[in-house]
Parts: sequence; structure tokens; C-alpha cells
Amino acid sequence: MMNEELKSFIQEHLGYSDEEMKTFLENPRNIEILTKAPDLMKKTIVIEVVKSHGCNSQHKVGDKFYFDGIGNLLTKLCPKRICISALSAVEKLIYASTALSYAGANPNEMEFNRVGCSDVGLQCGGWGNIVMEIRVEDRK
Repeated sequence: MMNEELKSFIQEHLGYSDEEMKTFLENPRNIEILTKAPDLMKKTIVIEVVKSHGCNSQHKVGDKFYFDGIGNLLTKLCPKRICISALSAVEKLIYASTALSYAGANPNEMEFNRVGCSDVGLQCGGWGNIVMEIRVEDRK
């Protein structure tokens, strides 16, 4: 079970009424996830551009987008501009990495750890394309 301090923090953080907090606590998965969340908060999700050609947002090989362990974009560590197409593509990787972590598996062993932006590239009628790869690191 959760201690009262954690319950109060969650309720305030999520803006739940007492009735909503009761509903939240009745779901055993929520309690299980909260017991694993501290480990995830010690991680940083790094999305690195591993291929780029013709990117209108000027993303280059080696550019990195940083997220905390549960998937919040760490804007101060990222490029000033991030293409929405790139962000939407990495959502599935970030979701998979957190799900693997909650299940006790190593997210860095994910078999399909790359995605591309939705621009199909010049040869297919678009402008450009980037490919990105995920890894999860211990927070420094």
C-alpha cells in the first residue's frame, strides 16, 4: 500500500478530487506502477537521430532528444526546434520502453528500436526523412 504522504502528493499532482483518488487507488495496476516509478525517474530516455536527409527542421545525425524516464520531454536539453513529425514517431518507442521497464525487462533490449518521421523523403514525393533510435540511460 501507499503511505499517506505519497497519496497526498499524487492527489495534488494529478488534481484529483477525493472521489477520483478513491477510484485511482482501487486499480491495483496504479499501485504497482507507482512502486516502480522511482526507478524510472532515475532514467533518461535518449532519442538519437541516426539518419537524416533533406530534413526541413534541420535535424542532423547525432541530434538527441531527451525525455525523463516516464516520457516527459526535457526541453532544456533538446534542440531549439523539434519537428512534430519526429515527436509523433518516437511516442511509440517511449511507450514501449516504459512498458518494458514496468514489466521488469531491459528497454535497451527492445528488438525494434528505430522509427522514422512521417515525411517519406524526396524519392517518394516528400522533402526528407530522419531515422531515430532509442536508448535508456541512468540519469546523471
